[in-house]
Amino acid sequence: MKTELIIGLLLTILPLTELRLGLPIVLDYVIKNNLPIIPYFLIVLTLNLIIIFALFFFMDFIHKHLLKIKTYKRIVDKQLKKIQKKATKFQKRFDAIGFLALTLFVAIPLPITGAYTGTLLAWMLNLERKKSIIAISAGVTIAGIIILLTTLGIFSIIN
Repeated sequence: MKTELIIGLLLTILPLTELRLGLPIVLDYVIKNNLPIIPYFLIVLTLNLIIIFALFFFMDFIHKHLLKIKTYKRIVDKQLKKIQKKATKFQKRFDAIGFLALTLFVAIPLPITGAYTGTLLAWMLNLERKKSIIAISAGVTIAGIIILLTTLGIFSIIN
């Protein structure tokens, strides 16, 4: 049973899944074991928020050194080109409504709209760091609440 909790927490910190998949798995574990929901929700949320700081740190200090490695450069260039397309579309929205666009982008609980992509967008567009962190954190929190309520609703229907 604890394996389910560990899997949920690990999925929370992975780029494609984040709390969008991790939180429902953790909630399933919590409900099955009659544990309080809020502390586990806060743990998942905190793990997802740490990603913002870790990714900014990585991109600011480690990424430029790793670009000297051909394999890394090839893989990362390919991924950044994909994100650049999103960045171009996002830039138009950002110009219109500012950091609210970043918050809303991250708040949409779909794959590839979470903390990783929001942070990479902010980094690639060289957006103001403090405001970006606040906007991405707000988006992650909104997404977390949406997923929490949706998951609890689905579990209540099933039970």
